[in-house]
Amino acid sequence: MFSNVGWGEMLLLVVVGLVVLGPERLPEAIRWTSSTIKQARNYLSGATRELREEFGPEFEDLREPFDELQKLRGMSPKTAITKHLLDGDDSYLTGDFDKPVVKPQSAPQPPAPAIGPAPFDSDAT
Repeated sequence: MFSNVGWGEMLLLVVVGLVVLGPERLPEAIRWTSSTIKQARNYLSGATRELREEFGPEFEDLREPFDELQKLRGMSPKTAITKHLLDGDDSYLTGDFDKPVVKPQSAPQPPAPAIGPAPFDSDAT
């Protein structure tokens, strides 16, 4: 739940809690918050267990779209490019760049004809 909150943010929350609540009420507020989070987690795990028992094997079919969504949420631009453009081949990240790349031989292509500069449209600028 708090996987993206670092120690700096936690320290800041404690300092703000000390200022707002004071040292007398802060331990009780922390206990209440932790018990509330624990209770919510228990409710959610119980609901998940009941749904799994009720739906049986169909429950996994219901979870598939959510699993795919979770994979997409955790995808960085680098992994997205690797997955979709390179079919998961990340050898360009770990490979040696000093190795020469061997390209397949193909028939030589004639040079493209020169057609001149691109047309200029004064109304578009």
